[in-house]
Amino acid sequence: MNPVLHFEMPYDNRERMAKFYGSAFGWRLQMLGEDMGSYVIATTTETDETGPKKLGAINGGFFPKKPDWPAQHPSVVIAVDDIKQAVKKVTAAGGKVLGEPMEIPGVGQYVSFTDTEGNRVSMLQPIPRNGRAPKQ
Repeated sequence: MNPVLHFEMPYDNRERMAKFYGSAFGWRLQMLGEDMGSYVIATTTETDETGPKKLGAINGGFFPKKPDWPAQHPSVVIAVDDIKQAVKKVTAAGGKVLGEPMEIPGVGQYVSFTDTEGNRVSMLQPIPRNGRAPKQ
């Protein structure tokens, strides 16, 4: 079984978004630079070097809305052991993969897809804690 390990949501104004989630829920938000796509990491639960300390808890992130990107809605990220195999399974089950898997430095191989109901979902093959993701 592949667990949900992360959530993602789009933003129009990252400072406004960060102020809202920090104030409303006490989340810690780390603003990444343009070299990382202006992504914002959201820490929603106590975390150590292996991830969330509380079983079942997840962290997430926010990405900037872009006029040429499809399906920019809140989504979940599902952990997979082998992203190539997962892409084949998603396609065989009737989903549509949105592009090719890409490496997120220090994180792993990532790709989004739409399910049979039109929901945008993503998959991540995390890297081993002391290594790099294999090139796909």
